[in-house]
Amino acid sequence: MNAVKKLKNTVLIAVIGGSLILSVGCTKHPNEEQIRVMEETRQAALSAEQKLDETSQMRKQKEGELSGSQQKLDKVKKQKAETEARAKNFDSGM
Repeated sequence: MNAVKKLKNTVLIAVIGGSLILSVGCTKHPNEEQIRVMEETRQAALSAEQKLDETSQMRKQKEGELSGSQQKLDKVKKQKAETEARAKNFDSGM
């Protein structure tokens, strides 16, 4: 009984596998739909790469702007500290 079940499963797997191979088929050249899908996929990949490049450039630009703003902020904080120190010295001198 167990051997019959194993044989039945093996035959079933072979039939399903064979039908999949035959339904897909093997040809040397792609058909028109496969060529169209491949071209669409290639265009989508090129578009995604271009968008990635644009985004990377924009990110570098924004990081540069942020760095410049951070430097300005540090400069202003330093000036503020110097001004507060001078104001404190001026008030204590009177």
